[in-house]
Parts: sequence; C-alpha cells; structure tokens
Amino acid sequence: MLAVKFKYHLKEPLQNFIRKGNLVIGICNGFQALVKLGLLPGIGGNYDSQQTTLSFNDSGRFEDRWVYLKALESCSPFTKGLERLYLPVRHGEGKFLVKDSSILKSLHKNKQVVLKYVDKEGRDLPGYPWNPNGSVDDIAGICDETGRVFGIMPHPEGYLYRTKHPAWTREELPDEGLGLKIFKNAVNYFQ
Repeated sequence: MLAVKFKYHLKEPLQNFIRKGNLVIGICNGFQALVKLGLLPGIGGNYDSQQTTLSFNDSGRFEDRWVYLKALESCSPFTKGLERLYLPVRHGEGKFLVKDSSILKSLHKNKQVVLKYVDKEGRDLPGYPWNPNGSVDDIAGICDETGRVFGIMPHPEGYLYRTKHPAWTREELPDEGLGLKIFKNAVNYFQ
C-alpha cells in the first residue's frame, strides 16, 4: 500500500531526491516499498520498473529473532567499515526474489548485494534457520548502482545500544550497537 501511495503521489519527487545525490534507506517494509516502486535495484539507472520482489517467508510464518549478516564489497556508504552484523528480523514477507537470473547476475556484477545472511561463524552456507526467509543467494540487503539507495530486511534500528542486544546482561558489549554504525555512516557520507 505504501508503494502505491508513493507511486502516485511521491515517486517523481523521490526520484529527483535520489538524482541530487541524497541517501535513502528502506528497512523491512521500507525495503519492500522501494522494491515495489522499482527504485531498487535500479539497474542501469532504471528507477521505473520492478525487477525484484519480497515475498512470503519459506517458513510460512512471521520470523522475529536475531540473524547474522556479512557485509559484502559494495559502493554503499551505509555499510562502510562493516564486516559482520548481528541484527533482529521481524517479518513475514522478507524473501528476496529476482525477476530472472540476469537480474541476479547484474546485482552481483555491479556489487549491489550489500548484505548476506550467514551462520554464526560467518560462513556462506545458510539455509534455514540462518536465512530466515529463503531469500535467493541469502540476500539480506541490496543497493542501487550508486550505493545511495539501500534496502535491508533486518532492523539496524533494533540494535542501536548494547541494552537492545539479547545477551546484554550476559556478555560484555560496546555501548553502541552495530546497527547504529549504519546510521552514522549515512551522516559521515555528507561530512
């Protein structure tokens, strides 16, 4: 519904906002809206057609838990300096799918795959439960070709401070959560 409202009332201003070099982040439902609008993945500067989607989780249920992520080499300023993350997911429709194999190849070739689900040790062998939704190639987040439009299913805002971590009473953790780094990177992009 959000994507439909944007499409008919805000799509052109949002496209202009992106073309001016600004940053856009879509988290969970925001990621879904960016994809439905065609703003992600934006292959070849195409912000008008939908090339990917987010669908129902393979588990058939709402997933509300923490997952391990690996940041891949990309041009996204949001993940600069990040290697691994541990963030919560809270979704029933987070399965990332592509229209066809050529889209998936382009995403990898253009380094638009920003985050992948991995296991606790950071290995690329997920499947369920490490990949909570069945996303193709364990994709958890992508960006457009500029890196400035970023979509992510896990919730970085869910881990801004150590007291938000599920083991904060049992483990020694830094005061700032790893999710906060994503937002600080956005601020640093403009400085």
